[in-house]
Amino acid sequence: MPTQSVVVTSKVLGRRTVRYESFDELLAEVEQFANLPTRTLGNWSVGQIYKHMALAIDAIIHGGPFSVPAPVQWLLRVFLKKRMLTRTLDPGFQLPKKAASMIPAPISTAEGLDLLRAAVRRIQSTDTRSLHGGFCKITNEEWDAFQFRHCEMHMSFIVPAK
Repeated sequence: MPTQSVVVTSKVLGRRTVRYESFDELLAEVEQFANLPTRTLGNWSVGQIYKHMALAIDAIIHGGPFSVPAPVQWLLRVFLKKRMLTRTLDPGFQLPKKAASMIPAPISTAEGLDLLRAAVRRIQSTDTRSLHGGFCKITNEEWDAFQFRHCEMHMSFIVPAK
């Protein structure tokens, strides 16, 4: 029985350059790609990418499954916060075991899209933001910017089918 090899996402070539400044921009591109023939360059399907982004957006409101110790939070705030709010996140980050719930099981594009639409509606309808697992207390604008950078990274792995 053949096994599927795992892609080292930090080494993937051919990713798209993506930039979002609003959840509306994110959703517009997601909707566009949901209706086009696409392929993914990483380990997840389009549906899994959409579901993961939905889970991450929901974590903005309800809190995520993990946080780093206070000394590491301080280091992140001092040395990486500005970069992580302004530059697309680098691929290849491995979620800790505590965050296994953020790794999506196989799901169809349509199901992932429905989850992402609902998550965007929720985040757009509230000013509630939880503490960030790495930066602790940040503004709503900073939380949203971090999420846009996160979504840019994941969406860069979805490319038009050739």
